[in-house]
Amino acid sequence: MTQRDGLTLLGRPDAYNVRKVLWLLAELGLPFALEPWGRGHRPTDDPAFLALNPLGTVPVLLDGGLVLRESHVILRYLATRQGALHLLPAEPAARARVEQWMDWVAYDLTQPMRAAYLGGELGLEPWTNPWFVTHGRAEYGRRMGQLDAALAAGGPCLAGADFTLADIPAGFVVHRWYAMRGIADRPALPALAAYYDMLSERPAFRQHIRNGLP
Repeated sequence: MTQRDGLTLLGRPDAYNVRKVLWLLAELGLPFALEPWGRGHRPTDDPAFLALNPLGTVPVLLDGGLVLRESHVILRYLATRQGALHLLPAEPAARARVEQWMDWVAYDLTQPMRAAYLGGELGLEPWTNPWFVTHGRAEYGRRMGQLDAALAAGGPCLAGADFTLADIPAGFVVHRWYAMRGIADRPALPALAAYYDMLSERPAFRQHIRNGLP
């Protein structure tokens, strides 16, 4: 695969982890090229893709000769590359308050969301085990309750008063919580609903997250 000029994002534009990066690129106003790879596009087990990312996952970001994988790493890289201290502060304690929410989504929310969305919503194997789907939906709801409590105590954004990188992974899982048809009897979570409304005022969020896709 030949080297590209500027930023190139590899991944299908409807993929969960790709959409987070697309959101940030739009927030930063950065020009980039998008190459669709993954389900319905060029397969990620293609040797050309595996030469860039041997794990065969999307997204992959190319910046000249630099090759990066893992969506949250890419988010941090882009914010740092652009000197976007309003999104990812340089001061250690402020940065840690942002990154703790990014890691919480990656570690505590990804698995229940897979069960609820991939298994319960899309019916994709191997995520369709009934216990796994039921447990995933319940755990997803519990985590949304925790998020609601945190926002009520210290919002309106996750790291305080202002929008940061903390709100990109979390904002997507909040969107999916409200967008999935298979979640019945959602509890009233007023701080979470207000947070979703606030994010929905951002053009980049509407373009890449609340855009008709779950």
